Amino acid sequence: MAATYYEVLQTEFDEMISWRRYLHQNPELSFQETNTSTFIANQLTSFGLEVKENVGGNGVVGVIQGAHPGKTIAFRADFDALPIHDEKNVPYKSTVDGVMHACGHDGHTASLLAVAKILSNKRQQLHGKIVFIFQHAEEKPPGGAKFMIEDGVLDGVDVVFGAHLATEYPIGKIATKSGPVMASVDAFKITLQGRGGHGARPHETIDTIAIGSQLVGHLQQIVSRRVNPIEPAVVTVGSFHAGNAFNIIADSAVLEGTVRAMNAKVRKQIEEEIRSILEGVKVADRIDYSLDYLHGYPVLVNHKEEAALIEKIVKETVSHDAFIEKDIVLGAEDFAYYLEHRPGAYFYVGASNENPNTQYPHHHPRFDFDERALLHVGHLFLQLADYYLGTKA
Repeated sequence: MAATYYEVLQTEFDEMISWRRYLHQNPELSFQETNTSTFIANQLTSFGLEVKENVGGNGVVGVIQGAHPGKTIAFRADFDALPIHDEKNVPYKSTVDGVMHACGHDGHTASLLAVAKILSNKRQQLHGKIVFIFQHAEEKPPGGAKFMIEDGVLDGVDVVFGAHLATEYPIGKIATKSGPVMASVDAFKITLQGRGGHGARPHETIDTIAIGSQLVGHLQQIVSRRVNPIEPAVVTVGSFHAGNAFNIIADSAVLEGTVRAMNAKVRKQIEEEIRSILEGVKVADRIDYSLDYLHGYPVLVNHKEEAALIEKIVKETVSHDAFIEKDIVLGAEDFAYYLEHRPGAYFYVGASNENPNTQYPHHHPRFDFDERALLHVGHLFLQLADYYLGTKA
């Protein structure tokens, strides 16, 4: 009897863990991942893949051409880390002060490397081609996906899939859904320029703290009073800096924040509302302003057929109970760019267990996960390769 994909992956499990832990100990921030890129390229080369480096920046692409004609499918993993100090007490703790893998990207990369290694030995059975996309800079807009796509990573690709480890789900669960899954993300920076002065003579000033405080309230009312309440959206002011003394009225203030939405129409509406509010404040409060508005990642929209395929595979090869229909979240992911260009889907793999150390949320300084989740990521990628290209374990 032929080995199952889980059994094949088990033979690579120790190496998957060693790759993951090496990456965890040696994290690199977005757009700075030169050593990580070299590590990935060296592994892919050792498997005999056709390897392209510096794709759209620090991206790496590996290609397996099957012996028979067929579709071209793409699998994507990201590999950048975050500016967070690792507070875990584990042997594989980050060795880089203030930088750690706190979102599972090290696991994504390790899993996809194992899939590439396994499939590299099955070229004679493959009906088509596989493109392995190892993407830099997912965590920092404008992100690496956009640049890799502009550099041709999706040329000739028929369908694309990506995975994300998720500690909000227990080990063994797979979650996805068709349609919008994750929000668009934009960032804004508002600089207010008033007129400073003595704290005892406010009538001679234009008080940017008072005006800025009112502005925060106006911005919050965009979602609560201007956006249709059945449309999920968020406007958050995360930073407000002004003044440097208790008795001086500040002449300037800087507010920074984020905008999240689940469809493009609402996304555009919120930006227009922000601009309109600022014009009103300028007239009403006699203040000058500047607005820097960064358009980040679009809404991540899974395609119906590909999301249904993932559900079917999970229910047939794992169990009906293993599949979860995912709720939408207002977090963002630049995998959305791939799905704007090609059919595909993004899925989430449960990565927590009864140990509290695996239950911290993403971007937490003690983030970690059950490493058996690497097997589940790899299993679904291999099942997808089997479906499209006809390979067998």
